[in-house]
Amino acid sequence: MTFIGKSFGVAAIMATSALFAFGAQAESEQNDGLNGTLWLQTSVEYKTTAMSVYAGATRLLDAAIGDHNWTAALEQDGNYSTKPPAVILDVDETVLDNSAYQAWVVAEKTHYSSKTWAAFVHDMISTPTPGALEFTKAAAARGVEIFYVSNRKAPEEDPTIENLKKFGFPYADEKHVMLRGEVEEWGSNKTPRRAAVTEDYRVIMQFGDNFGDFTDEIDGSIIERLEVMEKYGNYWGERWFMLPNPSYGSWESAAFGGDWGKSGDERRQDKINAMTPWAGPAE
Repeated sequence: MTFIGKSFGVAAIMATSALFAFGAQAESEQNDGLNGTLWLQTSVEYKTTAMSVYAGATRLLDAAIGDHNWTAALEQDGNYSTKPPAVILDVDETVLDNSAYQAWVVAEKTHYSSKTWAAFVHDMISTPTPGALEFTKAAAARGVEIFYVSNRKAPEEDPTIENLKKFGFPYADEKHVMLRGEVEEWGSNKTPRRAAVTEDYRVIMQFGDNFGDFTDEIDGSIIERLEVMEKYGNYWGERWFMLPNPSYGSWESAAFGGDWGKSGDERRQDKINAMTPWAGPAE
């Protein structure tokens, strides 16, 4: 083989190796939220699921309003039968669809940060979750007050209210939008805010996309969380209504013990270990 031929062969091998290396790097840079975000933004399966959740709740409104012993809040105590009815809804991925932010995270190969999230909130471009606007209007028309209990931070209250108002959500005001940190004891744990609503109202339904939107018993292992779910089995689909969110939530951190100090690769491996795979085809 001539020197030129040898040089060409070496160059070809190096180029091929570089191509494989680039491919491996590109593969490793893929964001874990790609499929979940794509599903939220584009699938009819997501949209019809959300619509079905709200449609089912709408059909139960009259029964919930008429039964004065009906409550959906674990914090509800004392004589609440004469209190006016209210519903509590989370905001993000429950009332407002923020998948545009998640899509940006995926497209830019970056990650969530409070700084970029705050900028997104202030842009006020979130859209209604399918079925949410229709449900809240139907509830308000029946004399039910609407409370939006969100872990958005207090400085984000004004753009949150304006975003809700833009689409005509009822009760989009300072009283009914209850954000984290507005009051000293209002941390990420939502119990104090739910309790505040129950002081003056009978909470007939709650909506969320995360376990913590209903109970604060959310920080255990996967098995422990399933046990809590079963404990409140009579609530689901009647008093508590869960919206699907495959992008983020306490379900994810449960797989790696809530340890966000772990590297991305470590968390990913913990997620793989948490799954129950098929053994594969018999040889």
